[in-house]
Amino acid sequence: MTAPPAPSERTFTGGMWTFGRIIDRYATDGYGPTVSTLRTIELAASSGQLVGLDLNYPFDEGVTVEQVAKSLTAHGMTAVNITPVIYDRGFRSGSFTSADPAVRGRAVELAHESVEVAGRLGARYVKFWPGQDGYDYPFQVDYAALRRHAIEGIRDVARNFPDVTFAIEYKLKEPRNRLFWSTAAASLLAIEQMGVDNVGLVVDFGHSLFAKENPAEALTLAHSMGRLVDIELDDNYREWDDDLTAGALHLVETLEFLHVVRQIDWQEPLKLDLFPYREDPGDAVCESVATLRALENKAARLPLEELRAAQAAHDAMAVQRIVRTALLG
Repeated sequence: MTAPPAPSERTFTGGMWTFGRIIDRYATDGYGPTVSTLRTIELAASSGQLVGLDLNYPFDEGVTVEQVAKSLTAHGMTAVNITPVIYDRGFRSGSFTSADPAVRGRAVELAHESVEVAGRLGARYVKFWPGQDGYDYPFQVDYAALRRHAIEGIRDVARNFPDVTFAIEYKLKEPRNRLFWSTAAASLLAIEQMGVDNVGLVVDFGHSLFAKENPAEALTLAHSMGRLVDIELDDNYREWDDDLTAGALHLVETLEFLHVVRQIDWQEPLKLDLFPYREDPGDAVCESVATLRALENKAARLPLEELRAAQAAHDAMAVQRIVRTALLG
């Protein structure tokens, strides 16, 4: 097994949305100016902390793949993955699970286009965040039909591109009140039902928190099943996907998460999923990276033999002493 990167050598990536115009249900015209795809790449690079971006596709009207590739190269960035926009108003009643076969067909077409774009940009994988694939009311859907469409839609795309890696980012809710891809366990079960080898999971620390999971346990589960494709970090109050800076609230859980990151020998960069509504995006990225580096440094210094002995005995107070000492001295 290769040793995990030293905390000082850990690299980070981010979502392009961090540097875009962020809106909510009240400030529907956003908290800042419209930011183009190419400008988000410039802003991300100017943070000095990121080596790559999660890119939403389609890009701005008139922006070509060649222009994006040129901008990434010019700013020393890479495309981590391509995320097809299957969650906007065009898919308001579902993408792969829409009741309309034509809409389901558009989701598949966009997925195919995203595979092509990912190949041209050298992205590691294609990510699905099916945020509209769910329901809002009891009795609104036939759950068996919803499951069938959700699984078969992504399965068929994956079968068409067996050499491409796909990942699903699960989330409990939003924009629908209930999403099909809701928790780590439910999503992993559905992926296993697909019967394909090239679909995995993105574990987002914040999504796991407000799904009332233990993020470190969810990460361990996805890895144990060979389905972990990427890791995203942020923070929230466990009630909504606040996308606050990493470590802003849950220091102990973040420390445990980073401990697992090291235990599973994660070699890829860690990705930030931040929505700095009122803060400077570059500052939010820098603060997150600084916090994560400090916490991973603590994780790297944990007395592993002592920790494993305490865990083997399920000795909660011994573990608390180890964690307290690591964080507070």
